[in-house]
Amino acid sequence: MIKPKLLALDDYEGQISAAPAMKRLRALADVKVLREPLSAMDRGAMGDYAFVLALRERTRLDAAFFDSAHQLELVLQTGGHAYHVDLDSATRAGVTVALGRRAKMPRVVVPELTFGLIIALRRQIAEHAQAMATGAWRPSMGRALGGSTLGMLGCGRQGLGVARLGAAFGMRILAWDRGGDYRDDADYIRRVPLEEVLRCSDVVSIHLKLSDESRELINAERLALMKPDAILINTSRGAIIDESALAAALQSGKLAGAGLDVFVNEPLSPESPLRIAPNALLTPHIGWQVAEVVHEFVAIAAEQLAAWCGHELSPDETANPSAAEQGRRRVGGLKSGSM
Repeated sequence: MIKPKLLALDDYEGQISAAPAMKRLRALADVKVLREPLSAMDRGAMGDYAFVLALRERTRLDAAFFDSAHQLELVLQTGGHAYHVDLDSATRAGVTVALGRRAKMPRVVVPELTFGLIIALRRQIAEHAQAMATGAWRPSMGRALGGSTLGMLGCGRQGLGVARLGAAFGMRILAWDRGGDYRDDADYIRRVPLEEVLRCSDVVSIHLKLSDESRELINAERLALMKPDAILINTSRGAIIDESALAAALQSGKLAGAGLDVFVNEPLSPESPLRIAPNALLTPHIGWQVAEVVHEFVAIAAEQLAAWCGHELSPDETANPSAAEQGRRRVGGLKSGSM
């Protein structure tokens, strides 16, 4: 029997191919893995594929993409968001987008990176390493975490992991969210207004979803509320910070440092003022880029593809369940009676 074709995008590091669950994917479909960005030639052949496995937001899936993929019926989107997918175009084309919301490893590795940035800034690790590489022995005075205050902007799935680590280091934890039920908060978390978090924290860490309300939430006015010896960490979404205002605050010395793994536009422009801002520790969106995370993404994708092929995929695992109602021929589908 001829298997339907699956195209796995953007496996630059080879971890999709290396995932143990790849064996299951290959049992379900004829799999091709791209180690380079999607080329014009690849786009020309998109009409051959029934399934696409998309690694986070590395490739924009826009209207032109769906127009070229006339046999495509299912996008297996790793991670819990699909900001890079034109969902209206996908739905019109009858393409269901499954989300990897069940992934648990990101809740572990993003807090790890967050504290890597915090410690590196508080103890000036990058500067010391660079000095040692040139033969210098650089004297300096760092700052301890114990006894300091960690301010959490967002204390949900990712934020709670960061708060736990902060408490383990002996930090006081302040938290602000845009709303929600906080009855399950640990006793070491104190909920306060946004302005109080900014004024009182030695470290402010952002863990909010991007929305109209959170876009440029941290602007020049709110940066001015922070202590001049405080640091700002963002491993969430770049557009939550006004990058120009942050660069200006760092240049003027009104903020002691910033650790950023996410940016408004990625890759970050070589001309971005953040690249030359003092005490800016920048990483290229590596929060989720750990082998164990990719392997879990592939395992979830394999489970979802098997469910789809058996007409058993739950609509709750998709971003646009109504796409499956579009009348067209398909290999699989959603679980009947569940919409």
